[in-house]
Amino acid sequence: MSLPRDSSASTRVIHAACPHDCPDTCAIRVTVEGDRLVRLQGEPDHPTTQGALCTKVSRYAERNSHPERVLQPLRRVGPKGSGQFEPVGWDEALNDIAARLKAIAARDPQAILPYSYAGTMGFVQGEAMAGRFFHRLGASQLNRTICAEAGATGLALTYGATVGMHLEHFAESRLILIWGSNSIASNLHFWTYAQAAKRAGAKLIAIDPRRTETAEKCHQHIALRPGTDSALALGLMHELVVNDWLDHDYLTRHVEGWPALRERALQWPPERAAEVCGITADEVRGLARDYGTTAPAAIRLNYGMQRVAGGGNAARLIALLPCLVGAWRHRAGGLLLSASGWNKPLRNPALERPDLLGGRQPRSINMSTIGDELLREASPAFGPKIEALVVYNSNPVAVAPESAKVVAGFRREDLFTVVLEHFLTDTADHADYVLPATTQLEHWDVHASYGHTYLLINEPALPPAGQARSNAEIFRQLAARMGFDEPCFQDDDLSLARQAFEVDFDELCRVGWLKLPVPEAPFAEGRFFTSSGKAQACAPGLPLPDHVPNHESAERDPTLAQRYPLAMISPPARNFLNSSFVNVKSLRDIEGEPLLEICEADAQARGLADGQPVRVFNDRGEYHCVARVSPRARPGVVNGLGVWWRKLGRNGTNVNQLTHQRLTDLGEAPCFYDCLVEVAPL
Repeated sequence: MSLPRDSSASTRVIHAACPHDCPDTCAIRVTVEGDRLVRLQGEPDHPTTQGALCTKVSRYAERNSHPERVLQPLRRVGPKGSGQFEPVGWDEALNDIAARLKAIAARDPQAILPYSYAGTMGFVQGEAMAGRFFHRLGASQLNRTICAEAGATGLALTYGATVGMHLEHFAESRLILIWGSNSIASNLHFWTYAQAAKRAGAKLIAIDPRRTETAEKCHQHIALRPGTDSALALGLMHELVVNDWLDHDYLTRHVEGWPALRERALQWPPERAAEVCGITADEVRGLARDYGTTAPAAIRLNYGMQRVAGGGNAARLIALLPCLVGAWRHRAGGLLLSASGWNKPLRNPALERPDLLGGRQPRSINMSTIGDELLREASPAFGPKIEALVVYNSNPVAVAPESAKVVAGFRREDLFTVVLEHFLTDTADHADYVLPATTQLEHWDVHASYGHTYLLINEPALPPAGQARSNAEIFRQLAARMGFDEPCFQDDDLSLARQAFEVDFDELCRVGWLKLPVPEAPFAEGRFFTSSGKAQACAPGLPLPDHVPNHESAERDPTLAQRYPLAMISPPARNFLNSSFVNVKSLRDIEGEPLLEICEADAQARGLADGQPVRVFNDRGEYHCVARVSPRARPGVVNGLGVWWRKLGRNGTNVNQLTHQRLTDLGEAPCFYDCLVEVAPL
């Protein structure tokens, strides 16, 4: 289904899609001659990609042909974590894996756990065949919370679904609040539209504890403390109320629970909000004035702000702000956190075949507490001890919180671990078997986006390297060896791609993408996806949102805050995406080494100089890195840029040595940015 666009018969141009966990979900044009990659570029005709790729994905060819890529099945021969393996044939590997899983399942299939997330965002190589396999097996189910669940839950409680503005319409906004997002690094194509709005006279305001590359290019930066976004939202609501910068008609007709929310907002004058946030009352007043008197006003909210104890409440409060001023009346007004809910009506609910459970109701295990879960013994409350783990599309030893416990769990000799991977990551080093997976250039997939409103196709441009097989093919072959004979396990990858969405698949392949049927101004007349059709401030069974202090804060634990007086956030290094691309040499060379940004005053108080090796520590462990004395860090907050592979760090750890496994108020998500530390010379 590739489209020849060249006079040479051997030259083909392939429709592809970026598979990574990023809201941009770029359309990619891949040019190949025979089996040789000639060029990889952003698709110039795609409305949001517009021909541009980020620095990371523009180097995807380097990742695809990396000399350290796993190209054959490997079996462990050394201690767990040593990364010592021997080659083994596919049949031998799959037969042994199936035999081991069968034996465990005969005792209790819930002792087997899949572990996956967004190493690919594709529906085929993500959970299509994998979901069928684990449903048929009756394995424990994985509660996939590690990135966005607090914010997504808060948004869904407010609007009824994870929906928002069209990305393109930000270009027409007159005011844009970029809240908890370093768009230049993590949402590049939104930044294109924000820049267009700026050139047309719009004001851009960044709200972020860190002075990011994006904040530097905005008209104003409000550097609040981590975990205080809800207090700022309440302070803004106070000013909107007392100055009557409200759309009373919209509130009356389209917001449920407004009178109660109004009373709560009046308890948060600017002085109170400012004290909690660590900013000035004038900053609260000025931001409220801008937001209440400028139309259309838009908010680009991102997931950094919800990785704290009160992340879900904060997302609810910020999502209500456009309702107070009637911003949703305009197509260039409102909010975008996630657009994933727009594609949900077109998804095939049977793609992963939950009916294969046959009435069984396996337990659900939270991926964000995998460290504790792997160390837990069998009990009536917990169920069987986890005996087998199948990891794909994730690197939990590097990315899961409180990694000392994660490592201890993965090093259990009685834990049978299979990892589908491209490289010997920190997690793969702990596997009993590593199975070589295809990359995005080598398999079929279909993608939706959480940052725009298009579906995309990904066609294989190259044959699989070495002995690599697609995730779906690996699970298909495991299913055969397990004796799963249902016809659905015969579906090949192209068939799965056709099943994923109820759309004209041939048209999707011809064009490369399809626009979702989303209204231009989706909530101009209300019609939210809640049961009442109104945005919900509160409703029967739904309490009012409020400010929830961080687990680790002076408000909750003053003794802990005295011992560890610095709040640490761990935003991604600009040239990494979670733990992906860390092993791409050209990108790692740009990053240099693991860094901790610290402001000058905090550095001087500890006798630290720029470039000095330091140890960052708390009761959970310590992390060695290099201090970068920088205005990017606000007083009282340090920025541990991540996520480096542990084995590439200075002392075999990364920032997640310091994070904890306590969960958010909504969505049971992790609190990566809710972490107190101290810093000292190494």
